[in-house]
Amino acid sequence: MCTIMGYCGKGSGMQKVSEGLTATVSRGPDDERIIDLKDGVLGFQRLSIMGLTPEGMQPFELNGNYVVCNGEIYGFRKTKEMLIERGYRFSSDSDCEILLPLYKEFGTDMFAMLDAEFACIIYDCKQRSFIAARDPIGIRPLYYGYDGDTIVFASEAKNLVDICEKIMPFPPGHYYNDGEFNCYCDITDVNNVIHDDIETVCSNIHDKLEAGVKKRLDADAKVGFLLSGGLDSSLVCAIAQRESSTPVRTFAIGMDTDAIDLKYAKQVADYIGSDHTEVMITKDDVINALEDVIHLLGTYDITTIRASMGMYLLCKAIHEQTDIRVLLTGEISDELFGYKYTDFAPSADAFQAESVKRVRELHMYDVLRADRCISVNSLEARVPFGDLDFVKYVMAVDPEMKLNKYNKGKYLLRHAFEGDYLPHDILYREKAAFSDAVGHSMVDYLKEYADVHYSDEEFELLRTKYSHAQPFTKESLLYREIFEKYYHGNSEMVVDFWMPNKEWEGCNVNDPSARVLSNYGESGK
Repeated sequence: MCTIMGYCGKGSGMQKVSEGLTATVSRGPDDERIIDLKDGVLGFQRLSIMGLTPEGMQPFELNGNYVVCNGEIYGFRKTKEMLIERGYRFSSDSDCEILLPLYKEFGTDMFAMLDAEFACIIYDCKQRSFIAARDPIGIRPLYYGYDGDTIVFASEAKNLVDICEKIMPFPPGHYYNDGEFNCYCDITDVNNVIHDDIETVCSNIHDKLEAGVKKRLDADAKVGFLLSGGLDSSLVCAIAQRESSTPVRTFAIGMDTDAIDLKYAKQVADYIGSDHTEVMITKDDVINALEDVIHLLGTYDITTIRASMGMYLLCKAIHEQTDIRVLLTGEISDELFGYKYTDFAPSADAFQAESVKRVRELHMYDVLRADRCISVNSLEARVPFGDLDFVKYVMAVDPEMKLNKYNKGKYLLRHAFEGDYLPHDILYREKAAFSDAVGHSMVDYLKEYADVHYSDEEFELLRTKYSHAQPFTKESLLYREIFEKYYHGNSEMVVDFWMPNKEWEGCNVNDPSARVLSNYGESGK
């Protein structure tokens, strides 16, 4: 990952950007540059992934325009050839160097043309203004706030806490220009529902996911894979291994007492022939990391924090013990194909509406988790299930086909990869949430830790301090109070708690874990 900042007005921007960047040095440990543009300031911290030479350092400049970008632009070489034919010259192998020529050619229309996960800030010298934009899912982070009348952008909320009183996430699929946020892509918008037969749909799912994985293997730095042993990460690893002439490097984590998924991850690794590493963690590891994890995440959401404990500790081990710089992960599959709780969806329309809601909110939950846990350890996350072509296609598939009518959740995805990609019992294994699969004991330890932290009377009193996203368990109160320590008054950066849809029969539960649902069954065993 990298960090970008933009102070979009005159004043003490240099000092504020410099101080703000101190909070995210690990996102971009390779280099840092801050430039004063008179109309404002741009700052950049670099994690070298594409174009590793000094010429790939940002901000990039073209005819007085500047850009900073945290992103990966897929297929950039073909775009670069087109731009060279139009007379542009490039000094690096960085994918982000194409952005200013694209802006000169197409203006803000360029954002809808990008096959990318990105956040960027452009300074237009003729207009003497700043333009910011974020990818349609929000895989790359971007926040904004105001210092007086001056808007300030940054990769993380922690860059802004000492500059802006109110901090909000930059809306995915939008660009900011002339004081307004403009939507250039609503990734959930379906113009034409796909009513093809199941074999055609599954064939397209297969091909589009393969393409999404393949393009994310392109890096000048070393690539690794998070492997939980669940369906999603296992498919990413299996596809990648087929594309590699040498064993890919896979990593799994589990509690030292009851790690559910380690055995399945090893089964997948043995089957595909990857170079596999296991990391074991203890109760003390989890409890000792809790406050740091909430600080690095910038959330109080129960699900996000629970699932981040294992991911953070695993990425920490990868950073400390290997030279890997890029990690592919399995996020975003559930929002498209369904969770355990969407088995209770009362209709196809309800399933689709829930999917739309979850995809639009991903940047506050699973996508946020993947970015922060990985980037804080000086690594870059790539998310094949978030491939724009793949997401648009699956969102358009007739939701009647995505309902669990097959006695197996996510059947379309499973059926799409029948064959020799994975062992059959892995391909059709019931899903367990990542936080549970690290070990049921991990969640139990966190709940116990919170339970002894407050008496019942203290809990009832303290929770009433919060009107927005009011804590409803001692665990949620503990997380909220740690969050407020670092991000006071900014709870609205997250819309609410990630919970099953309580309006559906069978989903009115008081814990986000699928373990509390009646259909959990063999999940996580």
